[in-house]
Amino acid sequence: MVCCVCAFCQDDAHIFCRPDQIEDEVVDCLQFAVDVLKTFGFEKYEAELSTWDNGESGKYDGTPDQWTLGENALSKAVARVGLKVTTIPDEAAFYGPKIDVKLVDAIGRKWQLSTVQFDFTLPRRFGLTYIGEDGQKHQPLMVHRALYGSLERFFGILLEHYAGALPVWLSPVQAAVLPITDRHLEYGRKVEKALADAGIRVHVDARPEKVNYKIREAQLQKIPYMLVIGDREAEAGAVAVRNRRQGDLGAKPLDEVVASIRKLIEDRTPTE
Repeated sequence: MVCCVCAFCQDDAHIFCRPDQIEDEVVDCLQFAVDVLKTFGFEKYEAELSTWDNGESGKYDGTPDQWTLGENALSKAVARVGLKVTTIPDEAAFYGPKIDVKLVDAIGRKWQLSTVQFDFTLPRRFGLTYIGEDGQKHQPLMVHRALYGSLERFFGILLEHYAGALPVWLSPVQAAVLPITDRHLEYGRKVEKALADAGIRVHVDARPEKVNYKIREAQLQKIPYMLVIGDREAEAGAVAVRNRRQGDLGAKPLDEVVASIRKLIEDRTPTE
């Protein structure tokens, strides 16, 4: 069987600006892209600057002056952001030069995601103009920027990077409440409510299974926190905390656990 993607979502934005604005606009776009990647826990990036063939093939649009302006702006912007850059000749889009940001994942693989590129074609085709300080009409420059590339590709790479064990703030289920027996379910629901009221995504495993089985299932699902509750926890208003990486952390007051998980979420901590 061969599967294919029928559609994808691209976070593409178009910025129209004057020639004297383009370098700062590109810097802002690149810095925005780096900030987004850092937020998701990526720390290593490289950049590729794709240029034209100086008009030798006739396959590129725009004037030599526009290409010189665009390539210089991209080169200076990359230097200002502090990205390592490699120039790739004759790999630009037909409508303008571009910067591709490639991130390096947890095992050293490179993935192309964010793109910032010029478009010399559309402003002309749409007949776009602005009035300059000289009172005359001028054609603006257009910058495409896509921070994720495509959302589907980005989240595929994100899952690869974390091997499915997403940070707490990204995990679909952030905590699993595991009652030892049915008689602990009532307290389990109270724990669930306390977590949910704090904005924590929580699931109660109410199945009539042994607690070790429930722990194993939650571990396989890569749920960051497993909160085991029995008689002692119910009497003390506590939970026995297990972390998917650190294992058994012992019994802790429920309020303390809620506050701890909430802080990891608010800080967008990459690892718990």
